[in-house]
Order: sequence, then C-alpha cells, then structure tokens
Amino acid sequence: MYVMLSFLLLGLSLSAPIGPINAAMLDRGIKRGFVHAWMVGAGGMLADVIMIVLIYFGLVHFLTTPFMKTFLWLFGCFVLLYTGIESVISAGKLKTEGYKSEETLAKSFFTGFLMAISSPLSILFWLGIYGSVLAETIAKYDRNHVLLYTGIMFVGIILWDLIMASLASVFRKFLTPRGLSVISVVSGLSLIGFGLHFGIKAFHALFVS
Repeated sequence: MYVMLSFLLLGLSLSAPIGPINAAMLDRGIKRGFVHAWMVGAGGMLADVIMIVLIYFGLVHFLTTPFMKTFLWLFGCFVLLYTGIESVISAGKLKTEGYKSEETLAKSFFTGFLMAISSPLSILFWLGIYGSVLAETIAKYDRNHVLLYTGIMFVGIILWDLIMASLASVFRKFLTPRGLSVISVVSGLSLIGFGLHFGIKAFHALFVS
C-alpha cells in the first residue's frame, strides 16, 4: 500500500509544476469550459504514455540525438508560440458577452498532444524521472508489479488534470469577463515564454554548439 501511495503521489507531483500543458488547460477551461481543458490534458497524457512505452522498451535514446532534439525544440517553439499568440488575441473576445468558440474537442486534444510530444524537456524529464524509477522498481518487483505501479502513477496524473480542468471551469463561472480575459492573456504569455525558451534552445543547438 505504501508503494502504491508513493506512485500516486509521484504522478501528482510530476503533473503539478506549472508548464505549457497546465497553462493551456487553464486557458482552454476559461474560454471553453471543463471538457476542452480536460481534452488538452488527455492529449498530454497520450504523449506521456508514448514516452513511457519508449522508455520501457529502451527506444527513447533516438529522441535524444542532437538532430532530433533540435527538431523538437523548433517544432515545440512553433506550437507554443502559435497557441500562445492565439490565446492572447482571442482573450479580448471574452469581454464580449455571448462569446462563442468554434474550436473542436479534437483541436484541444491535439494541442495538448503536440505540446507534450514535441518538448525535449518533457522527454528528458520522463527519461530522468521515470527512467530512474523504472530501474529501481524492476530491481525489486516483477513486470506485473511494474505495470501496476506505472498505472497508479497515471491515476495521479489524471487526478491532477481533473483538478486543473475543474479549477479553470470554476474561474469561468465566477470571474467577470474582464477577469477571465486577464487570466487568458497571462496563460497565453506563459505559453509564448515557453515557446521563446524552446526557440533559444534550438538557436543554440544550430548556431552555437
């Protein structure tokens, strides 16, 4: 029971730090409600599953080659800048009563997926954290227990995504349109900041290293 609880807390702690996914979930939840925020998180979780599978089977190392890291920095920069700028531009529309968005759930899902799958930070994060946890767990338990504990870790990630989506939904219901617009702008600027960070990393990889 102690081990299961520790993996649940690990999942929560892995998801809690403010990053592109949390910022995007907050932005989508404020503008479009709980389901859109949850779909961003679900897209991010699909990317996490892919990372974990690659790490589990030892296939993640090709993603850490200089070429792939540079490509992912550039792609991540584009995705985050586009999403952040779109968020800031559309924030003004929240002040207009009756604002409606035509964005589909699929777009919210793929936004979360692309943000997570294109981030070398995410790859190195999972490789460092889950890779070390996996090595330690395999040394102590059989494969079935490893899969069980990994699943429990994902329950923690799902719980955090539900918390973030619910929080954004609460903001949407109780804040004024101006307040919602301010939060949306802040979320968008956060995404732009992450995008610029990725762009600087790509520049250094291409022209400085």
